Amino acid sequence: MATILSLPGKEPKFGERCFLAPNATVVGEVSMGDDCSIWFNAVVRGDVHFIQMGNRVNVQDGAVIHCTYQKHPTRIGNNVSIGHLALVHGCTIHDDVLIGMGAIVMDECVVHSNSIIAAGAVLLEGTIVEAGSIYAGVPARKVKEVSQELISGEINRIARNYTQYADWYKDAVEISGPQS
Repeated sequence: MATILSLPGKEPKFGERCFLAPNATVVGEVSMGDDCSIWFNAVVRGDVHFIQMGNRVNVQDGAVIHCTYQKHPTRIGNNVSIGHLALVHGCTIHDDVLIGMGAIVMDECVVHSNSIIAAGAVLLEGTIVEAGSIYAGVPARKVKEVSQELISGEINRIARNYTQYADWYKDAVEISGPQS
């Protein structure tokens, strides 16, 4: 069963049809929209500031979402995929974004819509990612524009697939035991 912890005055809120893997952790002032999924060993920790997530956000295995004490909350839009082992911290991620595996998004970054942050990229504090761009490297820089094929073939496909995967696991959890 997932670890869901409330703190004084800070309680997680979940939309409809959300899936939490049995060893996922959600703490404090976290609000999720509908059809979100938090996968194995992922941590969403709204203890020192709030975390807001829109609809169809998937936080893949081992990823961490956190914020900065009394300074920077984390806001995540709709249709966002946060790849395996990524770190998203005290930033704003708009709609239709793919954060690649192992990427790091630091405080005060803003990732505008229809963007991809490549696997392993590091967005330094305060980086503004242009809408419709791919950022890669350490430190991350714009490498090219996102094509319509990448928007539909990667950003939308991955978000849609993770909604489907969550449905598979919800059924498995119902068969094997209760899900909170």
